Amino acid sequence: MSEAMRELGAYLELKQPNAVIATDVAFGELTVTVQPKLIETMVEFLRDDAACRFTSLVDITAIDHPERVARFDVVYHFLSMYQNHRIRVKLAVRESDMVASIHAIHPSANWFEREVFDMFGILFSGHPDLRRILTDYGFRGHPLRKDFPTTGYTEVRYDEAQKRVVYEPVSLVQEYRQFDFLSPWESAKYVLPGDDKAADQKAGAK
Repeated sequence: MSEAMRELGAYLELKQPNAVIATDVAFGELTVTVQPKLIETMVEFLRDDAACRFTSLVDITAIDHPERVARFDVVYHFLSMYQNHRIRVKLAVRESDMVASIHAIHPSANWFEREVFDMFGILFSGHPDLRRILTDYGFRGHPLRKDFPTTGYTEVRYDEAQKRVVYEPVSLVQEYRQFDFLSPWESAKYVLPGDDKAADQKAGAK
């Protein structure tokens, strides 16, 4: 399988030299890094070429690298049921860049791209309905970015007095994750609640 993937990678480099930046085979799967501006050309070639026929779009996701200038990797996964191959297509984009939508080539990309926009804030040009799909309408931020706080910015609750759902800034009633309890497996030097009974029973058995 790995040899077949290497041959496919070489074939793509030969047929799409302007689009393909690099190819790599890992865990029996081919990863192709492409020029962001040529993602539509590459995806259409993968779908239509007789040696490829990647007709199924499995998923679109992203990876956040906040330390890089090109902060995000947008990652596409395709399946060829005809060749029994899977391929990963990856492109690096800056936070301000827009990625061309591939919904005209793969209609299933519509919701995948909306999810990537919702979770990472990446914009897809030419998308027919680019709006949030997993978070609420007034949600602030993008939860899968690495700089997004684990608590979020707002909390949602039902207010009994107002008889409606209300949004409020997050307010923690205790210091966040500032607990001084140690696990028994970390050699606590004091008796944890409940352990005193076990000690009494052990003493009684003697």
